[in-house]
Amino acid sequence: MSPRGSSEVAIAAAGLTKRYRTGRSQVTVLKAVDFEARAGDLTMVMGPSGSGKSTLIAALSGLMRPDEGQVTALGADLWSRRASLIDRFRLDHCGFVFQGFNLFPALSALQQVASVLRYQGLGRRAARQRAAAALDEVGLSPRMHQRPAELSGGEKQRVAIARALAKAPDLVFADEPTSALDSESGQLVVRLLRRAASEHGAAVICVTHDQRLEAFADRIVRLEDGRILADAPARAVAAAPKPALAELRGRHETA
Repeated sequence: MSPRGSSEVAIAAAGLTKRYRTGRSQVTVLKAVDFEARAGDLTMVMGPSGSGKSTLIAALSGLMRPDEGQVTALGADLWSRRASLIDRFRLDHCGFVFQGFNLFPALSALQQVASVLRYQGLGRRAARQRAAAALDEVGLSPRMHQRPAELSGGEKQRVAIARALAKAPDLVFADEPTSALDSESGQLVVRLLRRAASEHGAAVICVTHDQRLEAFADRIVRLEDGRILADAPARAVAAAPKPALAELRGRHETA
């Protein structure tokens, strides 16, 4: 496993191909895609709807088996493992942030985060302490006992980020994390993902079609019609502001 902050390749794919059947026809969604992401980097995968972005992230994270190709995650061949070991890999090493938040309606923000840690084997008290620290990092300490119905869209997504980061993951996968948010909340969420890479040393892979988010990336991969059209370091990342905790705490009512 690569040490945190080493900027070594954390996950790489070679020749990823995925096909779907629709009736009698077959659609190839990924076409021999090669991809890599480094520890400590925010890699943005951009492209129009239907370009294969979500399928790529599913294949990289062990959620969807590709028809062809290989994924090497943290130095091991992901898809050569048994299904139970792939599930355990996701639990121990991966954090997920989805467009729809994926929060349980009956659980408070604190319980949402602590429940994942309990699945990892932490005791109740340790899980709650770590969950509270993760929520504090995203500026939600004052809201940690609120349920999803009492939170704004931006706050829900920040709970999801806290849930992902509480595990101290090596890999963070974010699938259109800002599409349901207004511009201000969306930028705040991406700044938190930016911090997950630069301060936590995770390899963060963010799928989006929002070009306004390019300034926060270390690397931008452009995907269209199942193929990578461009893959290059982002030039504007140095100009992307990183929020202080005080800023996040002060904006919890509006994000």
